[in-house]
Amino acid sequence: MAPATEPTTAAAGRKRKKPHGPSKTLAKKPSGPKSTSGKKKKKEKHKHTTHKEKKPQPTGPPAKQPAEPDQAAAGDGAAGGGVLLSAAMPPARQLEFLLRSFERAGKMRLSPLELDSYSEGCMVPLAEGRAQDVESFGDHVKGAFGGSWKEELCEGQVVEGEIGVGSPALLVISSAALRSLELLRGLKMFTKECRPVKLFAKHLKVEEQVAMLNARVNIACVRSLCRIKKLIDIEALSLSRLKLVVLDMQKDAKSFNLFTLPQVSNEFWDLYKGYLDPKVREGNTRICFYGAVSERDITKALPPAE
Repeated sequence: MAPATEPTTAAAGRKRKKPHGPSKTLAKKPSGPKSTSGKKKKKEKHKHTTHKEKKPQPTGPPAKQPAEPDQAAAGDGAAGGGVLLSAAMPPARQLEFLLRSFERAGKMRLSPLELDSYSEGCMVPLAEGRAQDVESFGDHVKGAFGGSWKEELCEGQVVEGEIGVGSPALLVISSAALRSLELLRGLKMFTKECRPVKLFAKHLKVEEQVAMLNARVNIACVRSLCRIKKLIDIEALSLSRLKLVVLDMQKDAKSFNLFTLPQVSNEFWDLYKGYLDPKVREGNTRICFYGAVSERDITKALPPAE
């Protein structure tokens, strides 16, 4: 009977190779109140954060952002922001800006006696609320000359003993040649009988400009300030009839203007000191700022208004 029990024992041994214990099942799917509450907390947290991320959309037109300081101070026609000096400031304040800039450029101070020789009447105010652009330039110049605009700017004949050759009544000074050409287009109403003179150095030789100045000249546009000094020195250009100097203050792509562009600024103040300033003091020539100046440049030159 003993041999009959061996196969049964061996079979039982083979069956035990695949034990079934409760620990494996518990490890895969833990159950209990802790795990369930943990899931609920995670769900609640997820819902809470999702609710925070959703923000109500505003209804109606979007609120306007506050303007930059330069733009807020800009008058009509001040493209790119800034202050239209000739419209926004009284003549006395414009004169102060001119003289303070003159002092800063020359690194000197004008004495009280020198300051007394200037009058606020040498500054030309322009109408407020009007654009200072190319299209409006002619109208502004016409207003600055008043009733004599046609005689001063349009006539084409030389008057012996009164109006000689090469003596403009209007001088427009810009920091860029292209800008000078743009402003010239705004003066077409005056140039039908008497052509303006472009005093540039890059494309015109001195001899060519001397020939152009050997006739009546009412309007001259200047970019090359060294060239104009040379033409004055050789007596091809005369300032005897000069009534108005327009200083184009439009800034370039790098935000420089006539007073701040390094090389151009130095050339301008050399011209002003040697040739324009004496005529301004005498009261024979007036200055007109055209275009906007940034608040930063004004603050550098002017002390705060009292």
